[in-house]
Amino acid sequence: MAVGFAETQVALHLRMPTEPLVSAEVGPVRVDILVADITTLAVDAIVNAANTSLLGGGGVDGAIHRRAGPDLLKECETLGGCATGSAKITRGYKLPAKHVIHAVGPVWNGGKRGEEALLASCYRTALALAADNRLTSIAFPAISTGVYRFPADLAGRIAVGTVVSEISADPHGLERAVFCCFSDESAQHHIKALAELGLA
Repeated sequence: MAVGFAETQVALHLRMPTEPLVSAEVGPVRVDILVADITTLAVDAIVNAANTSLLGGGGVDGAIHRRAGPDLLKECETLGGCATGSAKITRGYKLPAKHVIHAVGPVWNGGKRGEEALLASCYRTALALAADNRLTSIAFPAISTGVYRFPADLAGRIAVGTVVSEISADPHGLERAVFCCFSDESAQHHIKALAELGLA
């Protein structure tokens, strides 16, 4: 479904809570952009914007741990943390999602410490884990754009560009990829990135 930018602005006020603002087909994979609470999505895996300890935190991380319940923390305690730019997978416990993929995004330090490559690596690693576990649907938050201060427009381009590139090369059985944004502004950055690729 191709949607113009102006029409999308209107659609922000008319949609159902989890109805995509924009959907695109990338081979066999449907790519959706929506504004919602990622903890409410019934997908095979939601991606958590985690910290290196994997022991919970603020923002998306804290919300996921609260919704999943204490068993998520217990499993995370067995994982030995996670390096920036990488990801690890757990069960979803009380979440509607079957799994949580904990991806550790970079803190923005002006772009001179490999932040862009590290952020792209988060998305690639999450997709690789989804493939390894034969998952068919995955939802991403806007990794590193909260307290880690990664510029939201650049993060949106990296997120969309990396995911589209990876699934174009090989979808690995994936059927749906969701960019679940926390605000309309964040969603617009992702929509613009999708449009720049000729997909919206």
